[in-house]
This record gives sequence, structure tokens and C-alpha cells, in this order.
Amino acid sequence: MKMLRFLLVVSILACSLLSPAFAQFPAAGSSQPKALPGTAGDQSPKGSARITGSIVDSASSKPIEFVSIALYDKSNNKAIDGTVADDKGKFALTKLAAGDYKILVSFIGYANKTVDNIKLGKGQDVDLGTISLGSNTKTLNEVTVTGQAALIEEKVDRLVYNAEKDITAKGGDATDILRKVPLLTVDLDGNVSLRGSQNIRVLINNKPSTIIANSVADALKQIPADQIKSVEVITSPSAKYDAEGSGGIINIITKKNSLQGLNLNIDAGVGNRGSMLALNGGYRKGKAGFTIGGFGRGMYNTVTKSTLEQTSTVENVTTTTRQTGDGSSHGLFGNYNLGFDYDISKNQSLTAGVKYGVRNFSNQQDLATRLMKTGSTDVLSARNVAADNLSGTVDVNVDYLHTFKPQQEWSVSTLYSRNDLTNDFDADIFDDKNLKARQRNLNKSINQEFTFQSDYQTPIKKNQMLEFGGKGIFREVKSKYSFLIAEPTGDYRPETDQPAGDLTYHQNIAAAYSSYTYTTKKRYTFKGGLRYEHTFIDAATNEGVVGVGNYGVLVPSVNASKTFKGTTVKLGYNRRIQRPGLQQLNPNFNSANPQNITVGNPELRPELTNNYELGLSKNIKKTYVNATFFGRFTNNAITQVRQPSDTLAGAIVTTYENIGKQHAYGANIFANIAATSKINFGMFANAFYTKLTGQTVGQDGISQEIDNTGVNISGGLFSQATFGNGWGAQAFGFMQGQQIQLQGKQGGFGFYTVGVKKEFANKKASLGLAAENFLSKRFKMHTELTSLQFNQVNDIYLYNRGFRLTFTYKIGKMTMDAPRRKAKSVNNDDVKSEGGGQQQGGGGQGGGNAPR
Repeated sequence: MKMLRFLLVVSILACSLLSPAFAQFPAAGSSQPKALPGTAGDQSPKGSARITGSIVDSASSKPIEFVSIALYDKSNNKAIDGTVADDKGKFALTKLAAGDYKILVSFIGYANKTVDNIKLGKGQDVDLGTISLGSNTKTLNEVTVTGQAALIEEKVDRLVYNAEKDITAKGGDATDILRKVPLLTVDLDGNVSLRGSQNIRVLINNKPSTIIANSVADALKQIPADQIKSVEVITSPSAKYDAEGSGGIINIITKKNSLQGLNLNIDAGVGNRGSMLALNGGYRKGKAGFTIGGFGRGMYNTVTKSTLEQTSTVENVTTTTRQTGDGSSHGLFGNYNLGFDYDISKNQSLTAGVKYGVRNFSNQQDLATRLMKTGSTDVLSARNVAADNLSGTVDVNVDYLHTFKPQQEWSVSTLYSRNDLTNDFDADIFDDKNLKARQRNLNKSINQEFTFQSDYQTPIKKNQMLEFGGKGIFREVKSKYSFLIAEPTGDYRPETDQPAGDLTYHQNIAAAYSSYTYTTKKRYTFKGGLRYEHTFIDAATNEGVVGVGNYGVLVPSVNASKTFKGTTVKLGYNRRIQRPGLQQLNPNFNSANPQNITVGNPELRPELTNNYELGLSKNIKKTYVNATFFGRFTNNAITQVRQPSDTLAGAIVTTYENIGKQHAYGANIFANIAATSKINFGMFANAFYTKLTGQTVGQDGISQEIDNTGVNISGGLFSQATFGNGWGAQAFGFMQGQQIQLQGKQGGFGFYTVGVKKEFANKKASLGLAAENFLSKRFKMHTELTSLQFNQVNDIYLYNRGFRLTFTYKIGKMTMDAPRRKAKSVNNDDVKSEGGGQQQGGGGQGGGNAPR
């Protein structure tokens, strides 16, 4: 309670210290942005009246997204307020004074429309109903839009970060974007946490992929940052989403267009640590459209150094290990796609696509180890390890959407996904600088799944929405591993101490859900739902059937919000399930670094989490402030457990067990200030108190309960500016404090970047320069782990100073087409994802592919 009171005081002080002299962000909980900066809307007289309505295409009767709405005072014919329709064509102008008004509705590709003679009384709500826009076939040579889109949008169950204006993103990947999203933390390995939890689901355009199932960190490297439109952080998922992901859901939305004609975009970048080339094109004529794209990125000059010192005791014999490591890595990442969509009729559409992702990542590590055992002479050894992490992923989807009337629709979605993964390492073992032996570990996995999903939604009156649907997921994962040894020369042979093995894991899920949304005239919004999932497990290793068993779970969710006097309050509760991923299940004995070994546990059960949150947000003129307080309670938690090896002197073995409880209480604070229409800056801070409880094996071989508590703090600052003649600049800085673990704490780190960009040739081309961590040669991450049987201190030095030059060019002439509702796609947001974790002492390797 003391911690909660402290966080509350901090949030109140933060709100009070922010100057009220700035403004420009949508009211929290609103589904559409307010007036653009610099418009007369900033000086509109305030009242309690309200104007609402919806915009549709006059030919298809489909909603039109993002239509501009301008409000004029009829007494002087001046614009005094404005807004933009949401993704369902709805808009609302609020806090209006009594008077006579008219509105102007406009959107590219449509003829403008004026709704005149609108009379507002004090506190009156006027519903303009459905407004139809007719197509305007005139081709526009150039359209200039003044003002900036809201950086942050807040909805009843999620926070949306608009990433399109990130000028430092060129040549980077999705990791560079996610580091800047409030509520998220991304460590230096690319592992993503939401409010301190890595138990999250990551989707791409509302779709899962087996590439994400294996490792979030590796998958993010394949997504080019400059192709990301926005990132949705869903902290309180509704019943419509899969029950998996105890920490929440991250949905990465990539850029799309609804243009007619032919276009081709070329993006290129070169830097001291990586280079990239991307080609993305599209062709649309009439009812049919095609897209094709390819992205490739090469990474090089990635250097790490590490030191490790650990002491372990087994049967009253103490062994001290001192190890140093010098490593480097390089990789090639690619992402290629082919898409097709077709309007069967004015209310039916079909979408299909094929995506292929490739990852070829190699890591080289030279380890020097000294073992000092009680009563024995020191043992010196050296080990050169070359590890390969290779994968190829194919996703094929076919989706159908039938729209009966605005917001009433039925969809059928299918997805087939397959990931072929190779995780191998070769080690040369030296004794006094002479090659003594060679070792090899081969681990190949196949993860494939098929999903069928059907959803239906229908409005009830004007302020209610009912959604329900069903889903079936059929998954199969196979992982085979073997260990080989050899003399300095000659052929490899099986290693008898570590026999070959395999894991076959079938996981089928049947799910059904129902969700209901209700909105009152006084701006109360309630969204509740119930979801049931039944999981069927059939798993076995080469030693026999694994006793996991089938299980069912009922998952409720409730979200509510209320906006009053510019402040929005949100309350949320949901229950989540977290299934283990294959890296946690895979029994492959990963000994790339024999002093730090990892092995999975195929008998892991799912963990259950209850989440509670209270959110407050407010616009204070040009300042937007958001503070969220949360509690997360997890039982049967999947926890990393480390203990000394019984067979390898000085080695620490890491595995996973369902032995933990994790309780976390904290707050997230975010503030953004639009100093002018072209300059904005802000800050964010995350702080939470966590308590972890679990079990470990004591020196007498008996399980003993252990616990650890502490505060995790992180935060950052950012600033962005646009200038005349196509110039722009941006800066960002982030600091992560220490992270509490069951058996110790992992050190923090920092990250900062600046960038400038210049646009040419009527914005058809641009040139940019970005730099990151350029003031320091290296960064040190200090980790300490302790237990009754061992102590470990690990320092990793990362040399990540980087510079990159980027170039973009657009080819083709396009005309705007009416926005269309695309067929919905499969959304498998389940299974505990694998970040890969911080590798202690280097030389680690991934453990396979997670079952989805």
C-alpha cells in the first residue's frame, strides 16, 4: 500500500507540474482526434452541447474512414472546431456552446458536402444521422495537409502509438519503434515486456505468425521500421481475443493504401552496423488489387564482450568459475509478400495473401574459462563456438467479409502457417592452445498450424454492439536434436553422455466467445465479454508420453470508461492464460556455453493471471497526460529455475517450472506536449513493485521456498520537429533500471538516438541521417544471480554505437479510391512467446520453435 500511495503522489505531481500552456491531443477514450493544431478549433467557445453523425459512401453504403469534419459558426462563417471520422465512419463534436452552425464534410476522392441550419441549445445533443458522400472523379495533382496527427490515441481497451512520423526509423527494424511506445520495454536483445511482463502476444496486422511463436526478438528484426503505421498496446483484451498473453497484446499495423493505379517505393539505407533495401509496389484497377513487396536487411559489426564469475557447491565441493568471452554476430533478414483483394460485390470482399520470412543469423564466441575446485589444481580451457539460427516461415491466408449494413458484418478467416527452424552450434575445444576435441549440437524444428475462424457483429439500436464467434486451431510441432563429438580430426560420432532425442507436440484449441458494448449519451462506455477455450494436448518424447493433459479455461473481461470535463477514467479487469512456448518445452540440452546450460521441460502446465487496471487521462490545453495504475496476480507461474549441474563441474543449468507466484503493482505515466503545430515533446515513466515466489533445490536435495521483491523503473524522453523546405528532426532517449528476477536481478541499460531528414522533389524522395548511442563506445549490463547453492555475476559489454544514411524514392502515379472494408483475418494471439532471454556469458543459442 505504501508503494501505491507513493506512485499516486508521483502521478499527481507530474500532472500538476505540466504547464497548461500547450494543447493538442484527443480526449482520452475518444475514437477520433480533435481539431488539427493551428485551426480555429483551438479557440472554440466551450459548452455542453454535442453533434454526432456517420459518413457513408453513397454508392456502396459502406462507412468511410477518416473523413474531415469542419464546424462553422453561421454568424461569422468562421471555422471554430473540427474532427475526423473514426474507422467506422462515425464522428462527434463535443463541448459546444449553444448557437447556429453548419458543418463541411470533405474527403479526397469525394465531393464536399455541407449540412446547414444546425441549431444547438444548451446541453443539447443533435444526431445528424447518416451523411452520404458522392464520388468525385476529378484527379487532384497535389493535396497539402497541415498539422500533425495525434501521437497517442486512447480507446476503451487499448493505447495506439502512431509511428508514421518517426524519421529515425529508416534503415531500422520494429525493435527501434517499440522502444518508443509507452508501456513497453525493449531490452538490448530485443525482448519485449509490457508493464514488466514478457508474457505477451505480438500480432502483425491482427494476424499471428509462427515466426513470432519462436522468438519475438528475432521476429521484430525482420519487420522494417519505416513500414509500420502504428502500434496498438492492448492492456485489457476483450473476449474476442484469444485467452493467451497474461501481460497483454501488441498489434503492429503496417502501412497500406487504397490507391488506384501503379506505384513502387524504393527504400535503402547503409550504416556502420547494418544496411537495408526494400521494394514495395501495388497495382489496383477497379475491383481488384495486387501488392508485392520485399525487404532485406544485413547486420554486421555487432560486437560483444562478457565476463562471468560464479561459485557453485555440490556435495560440499565448491567450484569457482571465471570466464571471459569475445563475440561477434552477423545476419541476413528478409520479408517478402504477395497480396490480392477483390470486391465480389458492393457488400462482399475477398482477401488472400502469401508471406515468406527468412532469418539467417550467426554468432561467433570465443570463451576462455578457469575452473578452481576445492582441493584441486586450476583447470584452464578455451572454447570457440559458432552458432547458427536459421528459419524460413510461410503464411498463407484467405479471408471473406460480408457487410449487411454499416457495422453489421460476418467474416470467415483461414490461415496456414509453417516455420522450419534450425538451431545448431559447432564448438572447438582447446587445452593449452591445442585443439583437443570438437562438439556439435543439431536441433531442427518444424512448427505448422491451421486456423479456421468465424465472427459476427451487429449493432443494437444506435449505442450497442454485440459480437460473437468461434475458432479452431490445429497445431503440430516437431523438434529433433542430437549431440556429436569428434577428435581434432576425423568424423563426428554420437555423444553417449547426451543421447539424441525428439519432441512431438500436438496442440488443438476450440474456442467460442461473446462480447457486448454499451455506450450512453453521457459518454459512459461498457464493454464486457466471456470466452471459453478448451485445449487438447497430445505430446511425447522419445522416452514416452508426456503427462500434460487436456484443460479448459473460462476467461471473463470487463472494460468501462467515462469522460467528464476533459478527463477520462478507465477501469478494466480480465483473466488470461499463458501456455508454455517450445523453447520452454524443448528438452534439447543447450550447452553452447557449458558453464551456462539451458534445457526445457515438456511437462509444463499453463499459468493463469488476473489483471486489474485504473486509467486516468486528461487534455490540459496542449498537454495530454495519461496515468494508469495496475495490479497483476499470476499463479502457477512458469519460472526460470537455476541450479548447479550434478555432472559438469562449475556449470549452472537453467530450466522452467510451474512453481512460482508473481504479484506486481505499478503505474505508467505518459505526457505529451504539442508546443506548436510542428514541434512536440514528451516523457513517459513506468514503475512497479513486484514480488516473486518459487522453489529451488537446497544443498540437502530438499525443495525450499524462495522469494524476491523489488521495484522496477524505466522511462524516457522524446522530441520531434518539422521545419520548412522539407526538413525534420527527432530525438529519443530511454533508460531501463534493474529487473527483479526470482533468483537475483538483471542490470539496466540505456539507449538514445537522433535523426534528421530532408524531403525532395515534391516529397517523392527523401534523405535521412540517424545516429544512436554515439556518445559512448560501449554499454555495460551487470547481472547478479544468487541461491543457496550458487552465486553468479555476469557483465556484458555491448558495442552498439551506430550511424546510418537512408534514402527513399517513390515511383508511379496514383489516384485515391474510396476506402473499403477489407475481409478480416485470423488473429491467433496465444502461446507464451520466447524473447530468447539474456544469455549469460554469451554463446547461447535458441531452443526451437514455440507451439502456437
